Amino acid sequence: MHIAILTFEGYNELDSLIALGVLNRVQRDDWRVTIAAPSPRVRSMNGVVVERMADLDEACDADAVIVGSGIATREVVEDRTVMHALRRLNPSRQLIAGQCSGALVLAKLGLLQDVPACTDLTTKPWVVAAGVEVLNQPFFARGNVATAGGCLASHYLAAWIIARLEGRDAANDALHYVAPVGEKDEYVERAWRNIANYLPAVPV
Repeated sequence: MHIAILTFEGYNELDSLIALGVLNRVQRDDWRVTIAAPSPRVRSMNGVVVERMADLDEACDADAVIVGSGIATREVVEDRTVMHALRRLNPSRQLIAGQCSGALVLAKLGLLQDVPACTDLTTKPWVVAAGVEVLNQPFFARGNVATAGGCLASHYLAAWIIARLEGRDAANDALHYVAPVGEKDEYVERAWRNIANYLPAVPV
């Protein structure tokens, strides 16, 4: 099982790395979570350099993909090479999620047609201009496509993906592990309030 987190130059550390940490709470031999990028190294908005673990072609073949956010997303959607590579993303065969400005990438790829989205407040006008309704909430999913708005909503996307691929118990365990001590039950309960309505009766 491969989950790829698309991470571009100028990426937001909270969006990519929190999801990476939560997703890696799943203890399964065939469970693989990668930072996927168009170049061998990418530098965050705050100067943190990471090496990619997968390229865009590998990401497009993953079982689940999170499109991360960053300060250069408008440049990403204008990059024909990158957007052409991402045309293979397909919610009929994989889970696809957009974190904050990642929703703009999904919109430009045509993956949010007739699907409302969540995003951050800075990105909201660009997503609206792309013809997508933006919701005033942290998480929304329809079918195999999900979006989250706000850096600290990234664990909602991670939990949704775990629940879809591995089951709700695994997602609950992952959330409980990363939750603050003394607030674990409250933290997990709040997460489920935001994502439970968007989960099918059984995992895929």
